[in-house]
Amino acid sequence: MHCWLALFYLPHLLTLKEMRCIWDPTLVNPCTWFHVTCDGQNRVIRVDLGNARLSGSLVSELGALQNLQYLELYKNSLTGHIPSELGKLKSLVSLDLYHNNFTGSIPRSLGKLSNLAFLRLNNNKLTGRIPRELTSITTLKAVDFSNNDLCGTIPVTGSFSHLQAKSFDNNPRLNGPELEGFVPYEMSCH
Repeated sequence: MHCWLALFYLPHLLTLKEMRCIWDPTLVNPCTWFHVTCDGQNRVIRVDLGNARLSGSLVSELGALQNLQYLELYKNSLTGHIPSELGKLKSLVSLDLYHNNFTGSIPRSLGKLSNLAFLRLNNNKLTGRIPRELTSITTLKAVDFSNNDLCGTIPVTGSFSHLQAKSFDNNPRLNGPELEGFVPYEMSCH
């Protein structure tokens, strides 16, 4: 099976058997697909479809992959909004959606990803403010929001206090870093 089909079928398979990645025996087991990794209990823990010539938009059903640790969909032609349901992926360590054509804002729900270490959304067409909810992810080690159209100010608290300025480059409407007490969060984002 071609790897691009894995992403297409994966959400539909999850609607079976209480969305727990218990696969219907009459269907092909996604754990046998290239670029999909499962644990010993046939739960999907990694989807690695970077540079796989994918197009279309992400489906909200991806949020049902409760054991997913790595979602690698970089360097494709994916469009549309980043589904807020990705905030349900409590085991997620790495979210790599860079070099696509995503639009809209960064979902606030991503701030619920308490195990997230790597968040790379660079080189898309994202707009809006950087959600302050992301600063509370204590495990966050690397962020890249460069080359988008984000606005407002760059957070400097919590996990964002150690991030490099280049992580925010080439966002012409983004100001920062945020000066606590001096620059209102709501400024310059219209």
